[in-house]
Amino acid sequence: MTNFKFIYHKNFDAHFNMACEEYLLKQTDGYYIRLYLNEPSVIIGSNQNTLLEVNLKECEKLGVKVVRRLSGGGAVYHDLSNINYSIIAPYNAQEDGYRTFCAPVIEYLNSIGVKAEFSGRNDITVDGKKISGNAQVIYKDRILHHGTLLFDTNLSALEKVLIQNEIKVKAKGVKSIRARVTNIKEHTSISSNEFFYGLKNTLKQDFETYELTENDVALINELSAKKYSTYEWNVGASLKGNNRVDIRCSFGTLTLAFDLEKGLIQNAEIYGDFFGGDGILDFAKNLNGKRFMREDLLLAFDGVENLIKGANKEEIVNELL
Repeated sequence: MTNFKFIYHKNFDAHFNMACEEYLLKQTDGYYIRLYLNEPSVIIGSNQNTLLEVNLKECEKLGVKVVRRLSGGGAVYHDLSNINYSIIAPYNAQEDGYRTFCAPVIEYLNSIGVKAEFSGRNDITVDGKKISGNAQVIYKDRILHHGTLLFDTNLSALEKVLIQNEIKVKAKGVKSIRARVTNIKEHTSISSNEFFYGLKNTLKQDFETYELTENDVALINELSAKKYSTYEWNVGASLKGNNRVDIRCSFGTLTLAFDLEKGLIQNAEIYGDFFGGDGILDFAKNLNGKRFMREDLLLAFDGVENLIKGANKEEIVNELL
């Protein structure tokens, strides 16, 4: 039987926790089961376009971090009432990995009276509503499986910071992101603490507890600083593609169309029903080479009031985000 080590390291920073998973997967040769919590964060999949998935304006307003993870799948919202688990194990191509790794979690949920079941490609649901999303990444001969568990997550914040995918919502026959999810708390009488420690004991079983060493933490912090805390990874690593943002301002509507290449705006165009001068096409070129971040956008839109009647760069940037 493979010897797993159980890890619970009390760090609530999503940058650190995403870096920790990559470190354990790529820079060690062990097998691990891990529980962790993140302060409010949106965790996006490795293949997603951040600008299409995340409401950056709401994230900024609510103090929500945006962090790209190593695995694929969709964007999820984390807060301290959402419990995350990860498993690093030998990779077996013959197994149905999602069902295998979700099985002990579902068994625990059933044991506390939550009628949970595996659903679709990678979800755990209760009465057809999602309580857990899961994702995986394979590295050499090992696999990282990780999942969320919505215990008492702020669903209002979740709905504000995630941009609704109409195709997915229609496919599931419901009206909104919030309508597709539910908190575990609504289906059990136990407290958050009881749930956490019950899950911990279920996953830990007879495995050895492993405490991250000072060297582990130093290397994880280094990876966090160089990769997981950077714009280049969290936004710039978005797949190249055409982006279009339509906004309504006090002076009329404005559309910004652009490509995002290596995190930088290229081929920017601005158009709309506003009253403006003939120089707007040339003005749009100010955006080329800029990051899709507040400070860069404010710099690029400096002087826009001279071209668009009634325009204000702060209003434009606020709406673009």
